[in-house]
Amino acid sequence: QVQLVESGGGLVQAGGSLRLSCTASASEGVLRAMGWFRQAPGKEREFVAAISWRDGSLAYADYVKGRFTISRDGENLMSLQMNSLKPHDTAVYYCAARSWGSTSQYEADYQVWGQGTQVTVSS
Repeated sequence: QVQLVESGGGLVQAGGSLRLSCTASASEGVLRAMGWFRQAPGKEREFVAAISWRDGSLAYADYVKGRFTISRDGENLMSLQMNSLKPHDTAVYYCAARSWGSTSQYEADYQVWGQGTQVTVSS
């Protein structure tokens, strides 16, 4: 069973940057795609970005395009560089992984989830 551990959350002022990381306890061949989702207080969890482990294809939600960058930084390491942060980016950010298929914006397509890391953007 793959396990995911996120790190890098914290408190930042509007306009600032944070970098989130997600480490998967799995070897090459198990992962097919990884993604980031977020959940703000009182709201449903929503898609942020995803990356295919097989061909490197990327997917972003419209509300983070041009500000956030997802990348694969190692065999089992994924990162999310978040720039120009806004107060409405405040949420718990979750790392997710799937063992088949490619990038997806749907939660149900991901089999494994991390515990989440809090990102707070102050105005």
